[in-house]
Amino acid sequence: MLVLRELLASSGWVERTQSFARTMRRSTKEPGGLLLVGTPDVEPWHLAAHLDDESRISGVAELSPTLIRYAPPKDAPAHLSVTLQRLEQAKRGETVFVVSEDAAPEALLQRAWDARKTGATVLSLDAGDSELQQVAHESLTIVRGTIDTIHYDMSSLLDAPLNRPDTDDLRQPTPGDVVTFDHVQHLVSVAAGEVALTPSQRSMKQRLARLLENISGPRIESGG
Repeated sequence: MLVLRELLASSGWVERTQSFARTMRRSTKEPGGLLLVGTPDVEPWHLAAHLDDESRISGVAELSPTLIRYAPPKDAPAHLSVTLQRLEQAKRGETVFVVSEDAAPEALLQRAWDARKTGATVLSLDAGDSELQQVAHESLTIVRGTIDTIHYDMSSLLDAPLNRPDTDDLRQPTPGDVVTFDHVQHLVSVAAGEVALTPSQRSMKQRLARLLENISGPRIESGG
């Protein structure tokens, strides 16, 4: 993850995701109040897992998301059985975080509007969905074909391990790659954990991360 952030240092994406994460952190006041929702076809499982990890690392329960689902199976555990009806109960101090690479369905847009009217903060990670952006207080938009190309010196990766078994979803970028939904979701989750820490805690987390990289090489996380 540090490698990815270094590659994107000059692109503006690190700062954008940090600002977005600060908004998410400030707007979520209680555990269970970060309501993470995708689309009927693509649920943001990986982002939910990464935010949950950052919640444990930082000790901030508010970062652990409530995953909202459209049609959970009847035998799903309680924490994986939360439906769109939960958005109808959203209130001030809670955050509706919509992740949608395609157009958000009408049922979601309406509930997000209603949640905003009752005081919840609405955030979106989208691919240029203008209707969703009108609902959201703040958006991170990744438009296919027009997003930032990553440029960097290949010598910076000479010692990085390649073709590791845990690089199936987030591989190391190569020249000509673009910023993807996977990249931005990782950046947002890491930034969320960092903004929840005090300066001394952030410094310690960075020192530990760099120590681990010196020992084992940069770690490329699996999963979106």
